[in-house]
This record gives sequence, structure tokens and C-alpha cells, in this order.
Amino acid sequence: MQTMGERRGTHSLSPRVGEIVEIRTEAEILETLDERGELDGLPFMPEMARVCGQRFTVASVAHKVCDTVQASGMYKMKDAVHLTGAGARCDGSAHGGCEAACLLYWKTAWLKPVDATDSAFPHPNDADGAARLLPLLVLNSRRDSTDGTEAYSCQATEMPRAAPEMLRLRDLGQFVQDVRSGNRGVLWVLRAFLVGAFNRIQGLSRRHLPGWMQFRKATTWGFIRGTAVGATQTAITDLRPGELVRIKPKAKIMPTLNKDLRNRGLGFDAEMARFCGQTARVARRVNTIIDERTGRMLTMKSPCIVLEGIVCEGAYNMSCPRAIPSYWREIWLERIEG
Repeated sequence: MQTMGERRGTHSLSPRVGEIVEIRTEAEILETLDERGELDGLPFMPEMARVCGQRFTVASVAHKVCDTVQASGMYKMKDAVHLTGAGARCDGSAHGGCEAACLLYWKTAWLKPVDATDSAFPHPNDADGAARLLPLLVLNSRRDSTDGTEAYSCQATEMPRAAPEMLRLRDLGQFVQDVRSGNRGVLWVLRAFLVGAFNRIQGLSRRHLPGWMQFRKATTWGFIRGTAVGATQTAITDLRPGELVRIKPKAKIMPTLNKDLRNRGLGFDAEMARFCGQTARVARRVNTIIDERTGRMLTMKSPCIVLEGIVCEGAYNMSCPRAIPSYWREIWLERIEG
């Protein structure tokens, strides 16, 4: 089936950070989707339909994405952006109340440039288009599971199909695009490249050199080493939204991590270590989240904490613009009384 994007050439839209775009109506978006409710393997999800016809600012150009399903590296994404405001993150309302709050991907075929002289905005609700679009999206937000339990399909679970082409560090064009699109400045991008090159060298030395020849035991940038033996420590402090906390120093967090840099299954990495010592307010507690590998809903035995304004910035991960919220164990935080 030929899509509207192919007929009208909507993929030619090349927005930059800060530009204002308008999300197409439900009927227009329906024309771009296949029978799975997808475009180029990327689902248009029910949570996105509520903002059809509205205008938003481009937050970043999503030309690459880190693999959180199999942790295999960075992949190339084509013709997609992230938006600000109400169109930014998934609220999980059509996916069992998932609390991951993933940053949504918007294909450029679902957007159109804003004409400053357009006096017809805002547009009337496209009730007929919504009536045809939503059933398709809801149907395809579920997937079959091997044991009959309910499983979900979303942009995060389908990312390996939506972005199948691996993006290597030596592909310098990605860093040029980071700057040209307005995602990041030159110095930020240069640091990301140098850290990526350093981590690549450390990986090679870990595989091919004896221990005495390895620099800092071949750990990646940030030099985090889990030192816990046996079960990792935990803490219950009952932190609540709005409370002010301080992120503990890295030296106090490393003893709570195992050799895989995990505490009770939750990872801690160099991106999170950048915020050690800083203060922030608790945004929310996360109890349920979709497993991106299986699509099943997971209920956390130990709820984790999301802090206001703290997300993965890709500083040490090739400037990935995905901006995944950082998840914190309570043992990594200390309440600031008063």
C-alpha cells in the first residue's frame, strides 16, 4: 500500500531544534500507516492520537537511538523527531499504565511545517478520522505471548525493527548531524566522540590484554566498579514526590552494585554518575514498567525513583537524544530534611 508520505513527499520535511511543527490530523496519519499501525516499522501509538492537529516545538532530531532491548549499541533512525510539551512522553494510558514515560518518536510524515499566516489554527477535531484510527492503534498495541499472559507492543519494544541499521562510532556523519540539527554544540559532540573512542579502546584491551597491561582494569569512562559481594544492599526511605534529595557520591554508590553494575536488577552507569552530589526533587515512584524484550508488564519488587529534570543526556553515549529518565534506588539518594 502506497503511503501518504510516499505520495506527498512528506519525508522531505527536515525540521531543526526549536522549529514549530503541526501534527497532522487523524485521517492524514491513518493514510501513512500500514495494517499494523506502523510507518517504517515504528508504531503510531494510541497515546499519540490525543494531540493530533496540535502544534509543538521540536526538542531534538531523532536520527539515532540506543538499543535498550539487547544493549547492542547505537542504531540509525530515519525521518523522526522528538517534541516538547504534551507531545513529548508516553503516559502509558493505552499500555496497562506503564510508568516508563518514554520520549515519543514522531515521523516527519506525521508532521507538517507551520505557516505563520495560517489563520485557521486551531483545527476542528477530526472525529471521523479518530473513529477510524484509534481501533487500529489499540488493536496493535497488544501482542501474543508464549504463555498466554497479556503483552504489549509499543515504540520501545519495536525499536529493533524501526531502526535496524547499526551506527558505528566511525560513522562521523552522525556527529556532524548532531551539530547541524541543533541537538548539541560542537564541544559536547567532541566529548561524546572522544569518550566513545576511549570506551572502544578499553573494550579491546579487556578482550586482548592481560590485566597488568590494562588501564584502570579496562573499565569504561566514568570508571565505575561494583564491589558488592553476594546480594546487593537495599534501603526503604519512602521518598515521595516533591521531596528534596541529594544523589550520593559515586564512592558510596559503588559498594551497592554487583560486578554488572546493578542493584537488585537496576543498573547504574556513567550517565547517572554525572549527577552525583547534585540535589533534585522526587518526581514520582515507578512501580510498573513494560519489559522491552518481551512486552510483558513488570511489577517492581523494589520501586525506583525518578527525579525532576534528570534524564540520560547521552554525554557518554554518542550524544543519543533519547533522553530516557534515570531510575534511582532509594539507597543511592539521601533525603534533605527541612
